[in-house]
Amino acid sequence: MSKLNKIVLIADDDFDYLFQIKFRLESEGFDTITASSQKEAEAIIENMDFDAAVFDLMMENDDSGFILAYKTKKKKPKVPVIISTNVASETGLHFNNETSWIKADIYLEKGVESEKIAEELKKFLK
Repeated sequence: MSKLNKIVLIADDDFDYLFQIKFRLESEGFDTITASSQKEAEAIIENMDFDAAVFDLMMENDDSGFILAYKTKKKKPKVPVIISTNVASETGLHFNNETSWIKADIYLEKGVESEKIAEELKKFLK
């Protein structure tokens, strides 16, 4: 697979899921930066350049992904943000990108194949 020269920040406190997404995106030609906590991701948002982001919703806080999406969009408004979450299956709550205070471009339920995340990123970054 050829390199896409696009860097994706992935933040998730589930190491297995983080590795799975990292592996899939790299096999699709993306470069990745990973963070295993909200705090680590915030430092990356402030200090590094990236072209897209995939955030878990619930890490140290129940709204970690929302906070990371907000901080990303404030600093880099054109960077697409995907929130990947189990919140619907765990709580019954559903979110979508029409909820204006939430600064994500798309929501995907965890359990969705990692190919779907790669597919969505390619659409955003074309």
